[in-house]
Amino acid sequence: MELDVKQKVNKRSKLEDDHQQATGMETLPREIVLDILLRLPITSLVQFKFVCRAWRALAQDPLLANLHNTTSTSKAEENPCLILHCDFPIRNQLCFIDFSDNQDKVRKFNMPFQAKMPEFDAVGSCNGLLCLSDSLFNDAICIYNPFTRDYIELPKSMQYPDQEVVFGFGFHPVSKEYKVIKIVYYRKSCSNSSFQRTRRVIYPRSDVQVYTVGSPAWRSKGKLAYQFVRRPSEALVKGRLHWVTRPRRYSPVRGIVSFDIADEQFREVPKPDCGGLNRCNYHLAVLSGCLSVAVYGNYGKLEIWVMKDYNVKESWAKELNIGAYIPKGLKQSLDRPLKIWKNSLNGRVVRVVCILEKGEILLEYKSRVLVSYDPKRRTFNEFVFKGTPNWFQTIVHQGSFNWIDTPHDL
Repeated sequence: MELDVKQKVNKRSKLEDDHQQATGMETLPREIVLDILLRLPITSLVQFKFVCRAWRALAQDPLLANLHNTTSTSKAEENPCLILHCDFPIRNQLCFIDFSDNQDKVRKFNMPFQAKMPEFDAVGSCNGLLCLSDSLFNDAICIYNPFTRDYIELPKSMQYPDQEVVFGFGFHPVSKEYKVIKIVYYRKSCSNSSFQRTRRVIYPRSDVQVYTVGSPAWRSKGKLAYQFVRRPSEALVKGRLHWVTRPRRYSPVRGIVSFDIADEQFREVPKPDCGGLNRCNYHLAVLSGCLSVAVYGNYGKLEIWVMKDYNVKESWAKELNIGAYIPKGLKQSLDRPLKIWKNSLNGRVVRVVCILEKGEILLEYKSRVLVSYDPKRRTFNEFVFKGTPNWFQTIVHQGSFNWIDTPHDL
């Protein structure tokens, strides 16, 4: 069932009289109304807006949006709203699971921009806003609130004929700015195509482009000394985006690099001393607000390291060892169309998503199954939701009415 409540209640709203009787809700003091509404999950608030005109006015109180955003931020790790980006079949879809409303089904978003951008990648989620990029051209980018259906298209950025792109999207709590970063790795020419098919293409040049939401254009910050793994930033901590570096010929060590959204500087972040981290594959995550590393071991095993004090090397600690596990959903169907799902995990079996209410770790297996792991009992529990896509990428999202006031129409 699509989350298009406006269409569902359209007939009812047409029958409403302008001078309808008061329901009682609108006669209550403002602070009491806000307290009531803040207790509702985002899905109920969306429906609340379309009950009648009086309730719509209450739901559009700007203070409600600010308070709900603050409240949902503190509850995001306990009862997260999960966005499922589905790229199978070819036409993209966005679905969601809201743990706070105790629903056992996946619901679809009706995206207003889908005709313009049918194929897209999820760059990131921040304060209730999703950043999406056109996966066909790596250029058209929009910022979208899936629950209010508000979205803006960003200005065009510099393009190169032969390029690879790494994105990031985030917000800095001090500067109060949202920014999109686009790191372009490119070559001047793309000749000798037969040679390309036998070896991985090397992009020796780079260009860092930054866009501050609300500004008229992108800005170039010049070249970048690091080669990042070709996936969007996986962790936003302390107003900094983080990436894992790719091993290079003269620098075979994998590292962690941050980008400060406020001063727009790249900095290396100390990594944990966990033996084979230099040669092992790993990905980043945010657990309880801390920068975390999930290190892949043999036979699908996983280590989780957490940096308790940001940017302090000695604060890294190994929190969990998660043993190998194969969900029933994977055993029943192993017919993965490898060439279709472009957001694959490059052979990785499991990805750490977030922490749930009771301390369980939410894991995504092969972009197919969501599983919770209980560290105390060392047990796994598979989630079964009606309408779950066959293939998906899970994004931790904070459902809210948040929006960005821009000085001009982008």
